[in-house]
Amino acid sequence: MAMKMIIKAGICGVFFSIFAIGSSRGEASNPASANFPSLQARHVSIEIRMEALLPPNGPAGRPLPLVSHWNMGSQGRGWTPQYQVKLLDRGCHILPWFGWPRGDPSDSEKNAKRFHEYYGALMHYCRELCLPICFRGTQWEAMLLGKEYRELPAQKCPAVIGADGKVIRKLSPFGPVEPWRDPAKVYVDTPAMKELQRVYPEPPLVIFVGNNEAPDLRWHQAEQSKRYLDKYGKGRPDRFKRQVVAEGWIERYPVMFRAMREALVSDEWKKNVRFVGYGAFGPSHFGRWPSWKEYSLITEKWTSPDWYFWDGGSPSYYTHNWNDNRDHWVWSTQVQSMNWIFQLDEAWKVNPDFWWEISLWDGNASDWTPEIDCTPEMIKKSKAYQYAQDGQTYTPERYLGWVQFGMWLLRPRVVREFRGSTTPLEPWRPFFERLLFAVDRIYADATLQEFWRHGKLVPNREHRHPYQEDIPQKYRDLDRWFLLDTNLDPKRPWEQKTNIPVFSLALLRGEKGTRRWLVYAHSPLEDRHDVKITIPEFDDVTIDVPRAGVFYLLEESDNKVTLLAQS
Repeated sequence: MAMKMIIKAGICGVFFSIFAIGSSRGEASNPASANFPSLQARHVSIEIRMEALLPPNGPAGRPLPLVSHWNMGSQGRGWTPQYQVKLLDRGCHILPWFGWPRGDPSDSEKNAKRFHEYYGALMHYCRELCLPICFRGTQWEAMLLGKEYRELPAQKCPAVIGADGKVIRKLSPFGPVEPWRDPAKVYVDTPAMKELQRVYPEPPLVIFVGNNEAPDLRWHQAEQSKRYLDKYGKGRPDRFKRQVVAEGWIERYPVMFRAMREALVSDEWKKNVRFVGYGAFGPSHFGRWPSWKEYSLITEKWTSPDWYFWDGGSPSYYTHNWNDNRDHWVWSTQVQSMNWIFQLDEAWKVNPDFWWEISLWDGNASDWTPEIDCTPEMIKKSKAYQYAQDGQTYTPERYLGWVQFGMWLLRPRVVREFRGSTTPLEPWRPFFERLLFAVDRIYADATLQEFWRHGKLVPNREHRHPYQEDIPQKYRDLDRWFLLDTNLDPKRPWEQKTNIPVFSLALLRGEKGTRRWLVYAHSPLEDRHDVKITIPEFDDVTIDVPRAGVFYLLEESDNKVTLLAQS
């Protein structure tokens, strides 16, 4: 097509009115809500339950997303259960989350009071509304590195036995399997967990989220293990080491999960529990530098073994504070996570019911506020100060634009935000409200729902993904690049720290002649006007792109371009 379509959009507006309405509605929650869910809560509970129980790729399409969190509010501040009750009463689409139950609530009046104050109100809501629930666990298997296990005879010790016969405080993929049943006794077969099963005996879904960061033997350390050397000797190729280490975890983790399931006393909990691991997915850094495989278990059989033993994964869509990752570079979460698209297809072939979610963190420490001076120490701790050092600002709008790109690229069923365990809700509430908005807006818009459920992500085959180091032959022709071309793109070739002014993607519906595209774009550093974006097999469109992001609907039948509700 030769024609050029130009659509102008005001940068500000719709988001703030919707956001303000949502906030005021939240403040005006039912005064009796501690005991009786509001009408909004009753309505949203139906949607939450339906989406949480849908298969990943059934006739209804991809499940619509829910919001959850890593911060348990267990210190009486932050994302507390009481705060979640207010969110439900507002009609927010959340997957309720709890800290892991510990101890015996019947042991003392103090324990009973603490247990009831933390779990009581939200668990009552969940039971009343028949909501799915999730619990934030630790790395349960790390207990197998305790002193009592390290002092066991070598044949019974689950830790690594070094080549010199000394114990190394790392889990071994070659050690005895039986100890992997033990975490069930410590974490599940407890009075506190039994009490929660008594209080809410029939939840439709229970998610146990494992932190999944226990120290373990990495494949490139295999020859430190006496067990490995005794069985395989020295000098095996790297691909062999990756495979046997992965096979060791494939054998051991299901033993722990089965024991934890068996330790539950409620038949409904046993039937409905699923184990989801933080980072239990393939490498987003696939191809980014020559030695990327050192931090991967990729083999000819899999890009990751995680979907062979975890029920689901929650990989990190993080702009880490400890490295140079930025939300506006080639080295970015947006670019890295494009690698997950083909890996997700692989995961669903192995386990069609694999639970796909993402963990979200913008790289900021709990003590960040816009008012605190940008000191060298704070620069190390928070990405916002690194941006400030570069002459940039970090705002809720910038956060929203970045969040929505990841959501629409990956379409996870849960977006699980991370903040540290001691982080207070303020000053993070404005950022979290944007995340709630990003999810809730989908339920309020039929077009967004349709494309989330049934849209096909559009690859940009004009370019290869910029991460091309040591790519195995079988992956070289897969679609990994989904960023649309714009008139602001820098000259290629791109380096890791090349700035990308505008990130945009498209989802496709329909057949040729009547196709429709949903285009999403955001500009991390500033609101931009008259940005020309090239849509494969459609045309160039010229639009305004704010930091908070924007959606457009393109229709092939009449070349119509429609601005959807702005962010």
